[in-house]
Amino acid sequence: MTADAATPGDDAPEAARPARRRLWWPAALAAAVALALGVPALVTSGTSASGSSSIAVPADDSPEAGFARDMATHHQQAVDLSFIVRDRTGDEPTRTLAFDIINTQANQRGMMMGWLDQWGLSQNSPAKPMAWMKMGHDYQAHDGSLMPGMATNAQLAKLRSLSGRDAEVFYLQLMIEHHKGGVEMAQGYVDLAKNDSEKRLAQSMVVAQTSELELMTDMLKERGAAPGVPDS
Repeated sequence: MTADAATPGDDAPEAARPARRRLWWPAALAAAVALALGVPALVTSGTSASGSSSIAVPADDSPEAGFARDMATHHQQAVDLSFIVRDRTGDEPTRTLAFDIINTQANQRGMMMGWLDQWGLSQNSPAKPMAWMKMGHDYQAHDGSLMPGMATNAQLAKLRSLSGRDAEVFYLQLMIEHHKGGVEMAQGYVDLAKNDSEKRLAQSMVVAQTSELELMTDMLKERGAAPGVPDS
């Protein structure tokens, strides 16, 4: 961890200590998942490292390809939001949360983009986002918000205009909605998955982001705020 995103030390205020204890593991989980899922498990020609037959290459319109593309896009915005707040506050619990989200989601995004490359599939598709879920999603993309939970361009601009506690609160409110959308998508893929390795990654997202939802709700309460993105 860099000095900018250092975890509060033992001499940190008491309020910062629970956040430190609860924030270390998402990034560690991502690293463990990356090792456990290795690309060879998803490469589909020949046999897997264990010697068993591998699955067929996912089709371009498959849940495997759709989830990898859409979640990679979703993750990229979480990384962008976290970089913004990192530079807008000196609050260590918020910066540590942002650091963990940057590390975890950038790592996972790279894995998903790598899988698409290994499958010989493009990283973009003309299909409507989340169409692969086959749930009749009627979400209307608007102002840069392509999927449920994603912030709009106006909200990103607002976050950049804030600092200190105001930036922390707005970031947490945006990220709670972002995680809710991410958990829904990851669980949607778990329910449809035919690729065990990608399914395990999606399951890890559900677990980690559900835990972070609880943490961020507590952090908002500590700042006298509540979930829910203001209209303006």
